[in-house]
Amino acid sequence: MKNLARSLLLASVFVAGCASGPDPLLERPNVIVIMTDDQGLGDLSCMGNSVLETPNIDRLAAESARLTQFYVSPVCTPTRAALMTGRYPQRTRAIDTYLGRAMMDPGEATIAELLRGAGYRTGIFGKWHLGDCYPMRAMDQGFDSTLVHRGGGLAQPSEPRENSRRYTDAILFRNGEQVRTEGYCTDVYFDAAIEMLEQAGSQPCFVYLPTNAPHTPLHDVPQRLYDKYRVKDLSAVLPEGATKKQADAIARVFAMIENIDQNVGRLLAALERTGKADNTIVVYLHDNGPQQRRFCCGLRGTKASVYEGGIRSPLFVRWPGCLAPGERSAGFGAHIDVAPTLYDLLGIEIPDALRLDGRSLAPLLHGVETPEHRSIVLQAHRGDAACRGHHVAVRGPRYKLVRASGFGREQPKPDTPWELYDLQSDPGESADLAAQHPELVTSMRAFYDAWFDDVSATRPDNYAPPRIVVGSSRAREVVLTRQDWRSLGKRGWGWDGHWLLSFAGEHRYDVRLITMRPLANVRAELTIGDVRRELRADGPSDSFVFEDVAVPVGNAALRAVLDHGEGGNKRTGPYQVVITRR
Repeated sequence: MKNLARSLLLASVFVAGCASGPDPLLERPNVIVIMTDDQGLGDLSCMGNSVLETPNIDRLAAESARLTQFYVSPVCTPTRAALMTGRYPQRTRAIDTYLGRAMMDPGEATIAELLRGAGYRTGIFGKWHLGDCYPMRAMDQGFDSTLVHRGGGLAQPSEPRENSRRYTDAILFRNGEQVRTEGYCTDVYFDAAIEMLEQAGSQPCFVYLPTNAPHTPLHDVPQRLYDKYRVKDLSAVLPEGATKKQADAIARVFAMIENIDQNVGRLLAALERTGKADNTIVVYLHDNGPQQRRFCCGLRGTKASVYEGGIRSPLFVRWPGCLAPGERSAGFGAHIDVAPTLYDLLGIEIPDALRLDGRSLAPLLHGVETPEHRSIVLQAHRGDAACRGHHVAVRGPRYKLVRASGFGREQPKPDTPWELYDLQSDPGESADLAAQHPELVTSMRAFYDAWFDDVSATRPDNYAPPRIVVGSSRAREVVLTRQDWRSLGKRGWGWDGHWLLSFAGEHRYDVRLITMRPLANVRAELTIGDVRRELRADGPSDSFVFEDVAVPVGNAALRAVLDHGEGGNKRTGPYQVVITRR
């Protein structure tokens, strides 16, 4: 019933004429959204970075309407969910970055689905990070063409073991099929995007380019650019007292960013070459603040922080002839505003039932500077559910209320204070005014509490993770990784866990356990709901198959454990589990 209701909702979307741009029924513009990973506000030369060279993004900025204050979540998955849906991530179930909490509810309607319904060809090239398995994959959420990596990045437990942490010649997934690519990953994503634009003809395209650079690890970066930055004087962008190791990390990050810049230049050139430049909206932003401490335009905090340095991003929107270039400083925007802004610019009317939290920034981008009275909430932390008052920022028209209780904690320390900052006079958040303005703290906390109650009541069991569906004809093989398991350990990815699944149809399956290295003297246990199987193997082997396993229809948790070694005194969980429908 949920999927039927969602289909009917999307079917009610239609395209209408819009005074803010050309009639999209006659000539709909292409849309390209570029979002980089862990690139800070100060990681562009046009933002004042005196070391990093980004001439192509600088040119894009100069030709764009630019918001001087734009906000994202402190980490990547919540930002991506908000961007794709126009809704707070707490409504979407995608509230963390791993352990099953980076899967977006398949009932959410994405930009790709709405634009595809309006006649667009849609493609994603890079980092999805909202679910690797059916029905949460990008290809299940409105994208016609997909070339993505799994999970939160290359070199994470979600990648195929044989990728060996490569960014160069990486193993990716094209429309669900594993492929070996050639070249640096960012180059490969832009190649695919350019190819789609060149082959689309007159059909409008929605291209989503979320790079996984400059996310760590930093061992595989463009060598020529790294050689350039490792011999540069980086002192102007490093924190005081930075070590050689820290400086080397920044040189590697800058190499990845300049590589992104070069690819932005290639993309803009392709738009010119194909005659699409004047009829293409290009949006550029970052997903959160910088992972390492470095120049950040004088703002406090880094990635995972709810201070400004962790949640501020550029927003450049280029649409030649329709949006005049220049800064827009009258108000502020956030990731939840991107979807409604695009719908407004394109003249796409959407049903109220979608309950978007964002608002269109089109008037602001068009230079209509109206008084800004809104407030927004940015909250993200580890754990199974959003926790009231934990690691949160409330951004009002002038003041910002902050409780920086730590992203890595599931619960805040009870003595963590609420802080208040006047962003108009103190953008660096150096002077806490909470004691001077207790009435403002009270009113902003009341706004936050009402917001928290609202988003937490979006659906029954609002913070339960969505289930991976097994047995569907749309995914005859399902690969389970530690990205999506519910860890039974205490910290990190864990060595033991289970996956929450839903089995569709009466089927039988082969279940293969993959380990990181060959194991000998193995006793493997597989549990799927009430189904229990065991196998023994002398080995050594790195693959153990349970054949012809019958699983009834319905919800079940899958857990696999391998005892191995002399006397079976060592225990581990699988690296990945492959379920193949017979």
